[in-house]
Amino acid sequence: MHFVKPAAIAALLFVAAVPAARVAAQTAGPREELTVTTSAGPHELQVEIANDDRERSFGLMFRRSMGADEGMLFDFGAEEPASFWMRNTYIPLDMLFIEADGTIESIAERTTPLSDKSVSSKGPVRYVLEINGGRSDSLGIAPGDKISGPALEAH
Repeated sequence: MHFVKPAAIAALLFVAAVPAARVAAQTAGPREELTVTTSAGPHELQVEIANDDRERSFGLMFRRSMGADEGMLFDFGAEEPASFWMRNTYIPLDMLFIEADGTIESIAERTTPLSDKSVSSKGPVRYVLEINGGRSDSLGIAPGDKISGPALEAH
């Protein structure tokens, strides 16, 4: 999964220069806890943090699976419109676009693996949380719900 933004061009060029075997062998990094609070109650997730251009450029590329309660949190450091594509991403994802206060602004459900089609927030967001496609529906996650936890607050 790539984050598409002019500031990320250098990181995207870095990704293109990385040997394919190294990229293909990408594994999950350390995880931090997030809580999604829905109308049905709280649900705990373990997420990797992508908070620099290199990590945001790699995202979940080349991974073939992810645990049901796992994900990746992209932190942009400030609120801005966010746009992603699914190039080299094999897992269908739900993308939760999140405002700085932890409110879910919008959700792009079941994004298409390997697609170059742009998937964008509806407005400025600070974070994007990627989880398995269909997981937001199965957990009852909706716009207006809240995300909280040390993983969000520390970054």
